[in-house]
Amino acid sequence: MSKIGEAFARGPAFIPFITGGDPDLETTEEVLRALCEAGADIIEIGVPFSDPVAEGPVIEAASERALSAGCTADKLFDLVKRVRADVPILFMTYYNPVFAYGAGRFTQRCAECGVSGLIVPDLPFEEREELLGPCAARGLELISLIAPTSEERIARIAKASSGFLYCVSSLGVTGTRDKLGGGARRMIEQAKRVSDIPCAVGFGVSTPEQAREIAAYADGVIVGSAIVRIIAEHGRDCAEPVRKFALDIKRSVTKC
Repeated sequence: MSKIGEAFARGPAFIPFITGGDPDLETTEEVLRALCEAGADIIEIGVPFSDPVAEGPVIEAASERALSAGCTADKLFDLVKRVRADVPILFMTYYNPVFAYGAGRFTQRCAECGVSGLIVPDLPFEEREELLGPCAARGLELISLIAPTSEERIARIAKASSGFLYCVSSLGVTGTRDKLGGGARRMIEQAKRVSDIPCAVGFGVSTPEQAREIAAYADGVIVGSAIVRIIAEHGRDCAEPVRKFALDIKRSVTKC
């Protein structure tokens, strides 16, 4: 079983997201260690990009701060290799940086530093073959996304995917939301009819109560903007506030 599979086998997985290099690489390293201490099961690191089309204002601003601080993919590779976290690390990136770096070279660096998989939100499922081959050759999972608009494609995507399905809880960009709709539950029900692949829900989860609600029917809960907002508020002193918030989310998920 892969490291990602093992993470889901322990129960509902808590999957935090942070933007790499925000506000600087040293702080990112501290936050990574804090998330591990808080019990994160999988950690997503966003590779900062100048045009993050799927991101809301919170994560978009984080990318701008990281780029201004000089963060690059190579520096993130070195950071992950240095930390060597016990939990699976995923890179969330847009396809343009991968293409510019070279898909073979990018996936090779991921494998060398211990990254377990990639999430590429602007790469359509029907066009993933150009990255699926390099990922498979290096033992990386290419995580597929499904959204409420996926409809009849959900079954096809679920059958052909590995690692886990990233279920986008609602339409629009990332960001915290006061209420989450029932679309995620319906998507998971459709996927589970044809596959036993784990399903994790993201986009909008921002409180322990929301995390508990989702963990009651999903295999994992993804929390991004709420954590990135804490980092923005506290800057270089964010590691401890992030750890405390992550611990609250982890406890809520574990109770389900």
